[in-house]
Amino acid sequence: MHFFPVHEIPGRIRLRTPSRLNGIMANRLADQLDAIPGIEGVRVNPRTGSVLLLYATPSARDTACTLLSAPLPSPVRSAAEVPQINDRETGLSLRPLLWYVFVRPLLPFAVRVVSAFSAALPFLLKGIDALMRGRLNVDVLDASAIGISLLRRDFRTVSLLTLLLGFGEALEQWTRKKSLDSLAESLALDVDAVWVRRDGTEISVPLKTVQEGDTVIIRAGNAIPVDGVVLEGEALVNQASMTGEPLGVLRSAGAAVFAGTVVEEGELIIRATNVGEETRLHQIVRFIEESESLKAGVQSRAERLADAVVPFSFLLAGAIWLLTRNPARAASVLLVDYSCALRLATPLAILAAMREGVGHGILVKGGRFLEALATADAVVFDKTGTLTESRPKVVDVVPAPGFQRDEVLRLSACLEEHFPHPVARAVVRKAEEENLHHLEEHTEVEYVVAHGIASRLHGKRVLIGSRHYIHHDEKVNVEGMSSTITELTRRGHSLLYLAINGNLAGIIGIEDPLRKESVDVVARLRARGIRVVMLTGDDERTASAVAARLGIDEYRAQVLPSDKAAIIRNLQEEGHTVIMVGDGINDSPALSASDVGVTLRDGADLAREVADVVLMNCDLNHLATALELGQGAMHRIRTNFGITMTLNTLFLAAGLTGILQPGPSAVLHNLTTLGVSLNAMRPVLSPAHSETLTSAK
Repeated sequence: MHFFPVHEIPGRIRLRTPSRLNGIMANRLADQLDAIPGIEGVRVNPRTGSVLLLYATPSARDTACTLLSAPLPSPVRSAAEVPQINDRETGLSLRPLLWYVFVRPLLPFAVRVVSAFSAALPFLLKGIDALMRGRLNVDVLDASAIGISLLRRDFRTVSLLTLLLGFGEALEQWTRKKSLDSLAESLALDVDAVWVRRDGTEISVPLKTVQEGDTVIIRAGNAIPVDGVVLEGEALVNQASMTGEPLGVLRSAGAAVFAGTVVEEGELIIRATNVGEETRLHQIVRFIEESESLKAGVQSRAERLADAVVPFSFLLAGAIWLLTRNPARAASVLLVDYSCALRLATPLAILAAMREGVGHGILVKGGRFLEALATADAVVFDKTGTLTESRPKVVDVVPAPGFQRDEVLRLSACLEEHFPHPVARAVVRKAEEENLHHLEEHTEVEYVVAHGIASRLHGKRVLIGSRHYIHHDEKVNVEGMSSTITELTRRGHSLLYLAINGNLAGIIGIEDPLRKESVDVVARLRARGIRVVMLTGDDERTASAVAARLGIDEYRAQVLPSDKAAIIRNLQEEGHTVIMVGDGINDSPALSASDVGVTLRDGADLAREVADVVLMNCDLNHLATALELGQGAMHRIRTNFGITMTLNTLFLAAGLTGILQPGPSAVLHNLTTLGVSLNAMRPVLSPAHSETLTSAK
């Protein structure tokens, strides 16, 4: 991981990296730097990728810079990236099985009876509760089978049934998301103290003591801890956590700012309007909690299939009792019933599909999301970082009459190389790609926050920056290139203007390029009859240009995080099963509100926590694979359902007519259960599809 210096005065240096820096890496780096003799202060900001060092000796500075030029060890992956299966998190444990096989037979009969009753009681209560609410479902069937076994004093069967049912519940717990408490912790601002102005004096106070109306001071590299309005100052604020857009925006007196955004350059003095749980960041958390509670009430496909069989099991048990007057034979229908195979085969099919998905770089967090993938008919994409690379690059360099293209790019890179802004790095990178050497020939560089750069070269004043800076502030006439400006803006490009001695020298067009697979993925989705919608915080002009390039007819421009979630709700109200694809914190409400939230592995930590599906290879082509995986899993479950219903009905009918005796009938029933279980564990995707994915990699 390479850090480069962005500002230095004697005893103090700030460095920055263009690479992703998470909390684990930041803490590790801070510890390593702090251990260097002569380093008197360290502050690592993972939000901006910056390191501030206070040093006492030149040797300490050199040692620290050497460390920062070496690669850092990869941090441990988050739980959103790698599913953790352990006792604490999932409830899956071998202890109940070991107890049943090895310990239970050694216990006195009275202890086994008490143990069987205590294990059966929760299932009996669930069945009674379902009946009281007028529902005839699997809970009632389980309670009936356990109850009859208790009445027959078959305590071994009671223990076995409760063991299997408990394992089924553990599987369901495995598919649930992590606690929302940990989700809220992931949104922590990592700010303990803030600077406020009270009675004309700047003092540092704990963040929790800041109140509405306080005057808060935020300097470059720091996160804004409260929602507020700017009173003084001017700064470039990175609002990616709110809007998802990679470029910083200018905030000056009168502008609104929000908690969780970061001051990249400059300084702001703001009046706090919302603090603590009233900030927009916490409103996002509350929205996620509400959406998650709605999702938690939805039954999985497996439960509904098993529930559908319950009335048939009771009807058959009643028919057998009417025909034979044998309670034991009637009870055997409940003890060895249709849902036995379904409840075993269905989780196996889901787990097999999830395991297969991981093999193809698709992490699906539960069975109900596979079901939603199978029925999805609308896909909503966030633009920045999902359909685009979120890495600006230079696409056009247009010189003014009398100037050369290479000279325009070389001079621009010469000035921009001093600043870590993504656009500045794009200009420097373009010059390097074209082998345009831009040795420092200018005098001191003056940086005007969020506007541009000024310097002198061979006695000439050189300016580069926004149109507002060049035309409005510096009074440079740009009308001579109005046709070029119109054409570049029509394409949705951001523009940099270069001026020399008061004359416009050229224009540089910047864009956030599309992912190479985006156009093909959109086309494939539309070919499947899926409605595709793009959401973006860009203005109408840029959104229209990007949508046209992607082949998307439906888009929403200038969308806020809360608007994204509302759009998802509207589509659901229209009857659509909606997939939301996004990668930023600002996408989290929409990811949670959708039927299936999909993110990329390199997305924000919160997005990976909230999302139901994570594309581990950061390739949108795997979205189509995820759809096929869901459809294949549901087809496998329906197939097993049909096999179970057909064969068990034939076996029961044969038993009723005397063709099959109870022993052979039970063997065939168990073989059916084994067969559908093995069928459930087969790969869902065809070998040809798997080979295609492998070759694509």
